[in-house]
Amino acid sequence: MKIEFDVQMTTSKMYDYMLYHTFRSFSGIMGEVVGIMLIACFFAAHKPLYLIAGIVVVLYLPVALYINAKKQVTLNPVFKTPLHYVLDDTGITVSSGENTDSQKWEDMHKAVSSGKSLIIYTNKINACIFPKADLGNKLPDAIKIISTHMDPKRVVIRTMS
Repeated sequence: MKIEFDVQMTTSKMYDYMLYHTFRSFSGIMGEVVGIMLIACFFAAHKPLYLIAGIVVVLYLPVALYINAKKQVTLNPVFKTPLHYVLDDTGITVSSGENTDSQKWEDMHKAVSSGKSLIIYTNKINACIFPKADLGNKLPDAIKIISTHMDPKRVVIRTMS
């Protein structure tokens, strides 16, 4: 089986990935917990400083992630043109302009789905991002090829919508 598709990376697509990646980590979750605890302390102690600090902590990470996503998409020359992906029995091949890179399925770290994308981690931080909107009617085929070629313990794709 082989499927091909193009992905035009945008700020919102990158932001979706960054939100997913950050809020699935211990530090991302703890940051939000601390912010919520500060807001709860405001209601218990009636000190406005707790409320201000809590709001800053809760809002900081999403705002910083959006700014970073915008900067990354704007400044990275790879995202100026669409990325062309080929998923086949050997792995994933991505082409951008004259540059081509391939990675075998057995080298992939993990496959997950966020609300808007399929994310194939090539290591613990870097990933191929396949926005569901860009996949269109190829989404079920992409899920099938990923699920077929990756270790089932490394695939956490819960939805096809």
